[in-house]
Amino acid sequence: MSTDPGAVTQHRAPDWDLPQLRALAAVVDHGSLEAAARALSVTPSAVSQRLKALERTVGAVLLRRTRPVRVTAQGEPVLRFARQVDLLAADAELAAQDAGAAGPVGGTTSRPTLRLAVNADSLATWVLPALAPLSADVDLVFVREDQDHTAEVLRTGDATAAVTSVSTPVQGCTVTPLGAMRYLPMASPAFARRHFPEGLTTASLAVAPVVVFDDRDRLQHRLLEDWGVRSAPPSHVVPASAEFVTAVRLGYGWGMVPELQVPTWTAADAVVLTTPDGAPSPAIDVTLFWQQWSLRTATLDAVASAVRTAAADALRPMATSPSAKRRGSSGRRGGPARVGSGP
Repeated sequence: MSTDPGAVTQHRAPDWDLPQLRALAAVVDHGSLEAAARALSVTPSAVSQRLKALERTVGAVLLRRTRPVRVTAQGEPVLRFARQVDLLAADAELAAQDAGAAGPVGGTTSRPTLRLAVNADSLATWVLPALAPLSADVDLVFVREDQDHTAEVLRTGDATAAVTSVSTPVQGCTVTPLGAMRYLPMASPAFARRHFPEGLTTASLAVAPVVVFDDRDRLQHRLLEDWGVRSAPPSHVVPASAEFVTAVRLGYGWGMVPELQVPTWTAADAVVLTTPDGAPSPAIDVTLFWQQWSLRTATLDAVASAVRTAAADALRPMATSPSAKRRGSSGRRGGPARVGSGP
């Protein structure tokens, strides 16, 4: 070693080991060493040894040994790196075979795996059809999450890309506007006649039961606030997209229903709630963006292209006026929202 005080110390990059990185991702995905071992077709002891070796390489504890196992703050960038390397490796293997390579011994080819964070309503309406043509070649893992929180899933490395309401790119990610998902205040005809015989009023909204998706669902609260309702009316919690709209149709309460789920309905199924003068109540638009790691692979490019194309067909154009942005609020299964002009 040089004794020259002016000498520059060169830090050598770690020698990353692909099986160790895959062990880290598998334990996070499956929640335990035993489940990860089954997924990797190795013993739990082998998984443990790989994790310990990886932690020695990094010089930090990467996992919290809870149930399920969680990645530590120091482990999050390593997990992101592990998923990126695995995706690149799978794409490189497929590209080599397309170029004439014989493929791995035994004839088993790794399929690329992509973890996508998607809110429930987008998953139920336009995302699944968009990616169906790619499912023959890519293993897709959908991480269902509220749009306000899908960006956090990118930060932790639990997803490669996300449909999110967050327009500011997560570090190491790119962002692309997708469009606006419109929600309409709806109820069954019988419910509307019973609770809103004169249309929406502050007094009727204060006591009419409402259907909410979960504790993060703010769309109904936004409409209540717009009408000056400060008290909490009776509510039913239905944390699933299809069942939520079914509960509205069955008369459990009124709720904000995705416009994309309405076209096949008839007036006997549900009606858009109206104001006392008979005009449709204002809709709420939730703006959506596509965020993905700044990584170019054939698989990720194909998925991103399919999502952008489907969004252009299914979603409404995003608002650009300052007044619309000022009226934004938190939305169910989503974040920044604005009031639209109705159906």
